[in-house]
Amino acid sequence: MRLLLAEDDINLAEYLRPKLKKSGYVTEWVNNGIDAEFLALEEDFDGIVLDLGLPQKSGLEVLKYWRQQKLKTPVLILTARDSWQDRVDGLKAGADDYLGKPFHFEELVARLEAILRRQFGRSDNSLEYHGLLLDPGAQTITLTNGDKTQLTAIEFRFLRYLMLNPDKIISKTELSEHVYEEEQIRDSNVIEVYVNRLRSVLGKSSIKTYRGQGYRLNY
Repeated sequence: MRLLLAEDDINLAEYLRPKLKKSGYVTEWVNNGIDAEFLALEEDFDGIVLDLGLPQKSGLEVLKYWRQQKLKTPVLILTARDSWQDRVDGLKAGADDYLGKPFHFEELVARLEAILRRQFGRSDNSLEYHGLLLDPGAQTITLTNGDKTQLTAIEFRFLRYLMLNPDKIISKTELSEHVYEEEQIRDSNVIEVYVNRLRSVLGKSSIKTYRGQGYRLNY
């Protein structure tokens, strides 16, 4: 899952990024409203964490513009402005949820998971597909025979994205964008390595290759 973090507090951003990564999120960070507005419209994100007090252009202005441009990406407002009027303004502007500072990281992740589940039309935190059960909290996969396997962080991100889009052929480019951090190497050969590693867990025919197009779950 790929997140845009729009936050001008450098210490907070540096605290959040590794923790979000450990929780299975690829996170792009910007520290001002102008860059946030542009990046969300130019690139594909599954969710956005938006601070209202951004420099250059406020988070509220940015959010209003996104919604005017028909951007449907779920937005979680994260801000020190925690009056009831600020919450109402943010929700009316198109936010999906609101979390005031200071906050517990676990609550941030829980709220993110909730709005992203709604985005993909799901109500349960775990992901199930034809008897496969993916546990985001433990980052484990349980097979139809009951065997449970611990996944690496990248394996988990790969499989979660495939399971969230089970009927879609996903290109290598799209997979890399939603699995790798910006500074990591996005190499098609590396993607094939991880697909093969998942096949060794799920079964050889579990992920189908569409030559020149990408991959799709075939379980």
